[in-house]
Amino acid sequence: MLYHFLYSFSTSYSIFNVFKYITFRTLGASLTALTVCFILGPFFIKYLTKKQARQVIRTDGPPTHLTKAGTPTMGGLLILISVFVATLLWADLSNLYIWLSLAITFFYGLVGFVDDYLKVIRKNPKGIPGRYKILGQMFFGFIVVWFLYQDVGVDTRLNFPFFKNIVIDLGWFYIPFILFVIVGTSNAVNLTDGLDGLAIGPIMIAFTTFLIFVYVAGHFKIAEYLQIPYIPGAGELSIFCAAIVASGLGFLWYNAYPATVFMGDIGSLALGGALAIVATICKSELLLVIVGGIFVLEALSVMTQVFSYKLWKRRVFKMAPLHHHFELKGWAEPKVIVRFWIISIILALIALSTLKLR
Repeated sequence: MLYHFLYSFSTSYSIFNVFKYITFRTLGASLTALTVCFILGPFFIKYLTKKQARQVIRTDGPPTHLTKAGTPTMGGLLILISVFVATLLWADLSNLYIWLSLAITFFYGLVGFVDDYLKVIRKNPKGIPGRYKILGQMFFGFIVVWFLYQDVGVDTRLNFPFFKNIVIDLGWFYIPFILFVIVGTSNAVNLTDGLDGLAIGPIMIAFTTFLIFVYVAGHFKIAEYLQIPYIPGAGELSIFCAAIVASGLGFLWYNAYPATVFMGDIGSLALGGALAIVATICKSELLLVIVGGIFVLEALSVMTQVFSYKLWKRRVFKMAPLHHHFELKGWAEPKVIVRFWIISIILALIALSTLKLR
């Protein structure tokens, strides 16, 4: 909105030319998202507390988690409000990639909101039954992916990290593949959100990484130099990514150990879906496995645990997801959190190296 309104004055006042630069608007979106998060945060937490929107604590989890009972949840709504305000103010709203990213974020946030509402307001510990939650994610995900495939005409070829000459064209099979990526990423982020600040750290790191990827993919000269696919309009997603990073930073102020508010499914499902659609648009679908390595490990630990117990009645980990395993091994919660962040940073650096190592 600001972009369309203020840039219109550039013909009369040259100072407004600055609004045509993605870098400037990325910075503007970051500061806006951070400001909104800091201003609304205290009021939002008080409102959640008043509405008794309190986290349901697993009785079979690590004993130290019992002290978290009563902490407000659904804090992901604060992130989403900040992201939407910043993106709508600073992004070029004629860009379809912006609307697709906002759409998947909204729809998955809606699924998470219903799940959180049933758990914390209606006191139904199971929330939305798992199969219905997946169906909801698949339905909304399919709408966005179909639009991306049919109307935007996304490239259906998969590029392999580190190998510029290995390309596979999936054709129509690209639709179920990307749907799997979006739903899988969303739920993997949701599984990671189990400790104070654990999920939001890797989320910020991942979106910072993809901010760089979407910017270079949308810049013809840089994309040509790096020999990566050039995607016209993808650079505008830098603003969306920056808004999420800044909102996450603002949220972390309240979510850092010991947390005064938790993200809830409304945040984790939405941000996971947003991460997947951004990776898809900039043709880094497979690179998402590296950038989101922590999320992948958390999801794999749950699948491994379930598979092993059903088949052999044995547990591979002391408890799943993986972060609980290390807690039960004696690691203090802050140590688990920071070490997972460190791993995320290392994985992000490996992913960024693919821009040149091809």
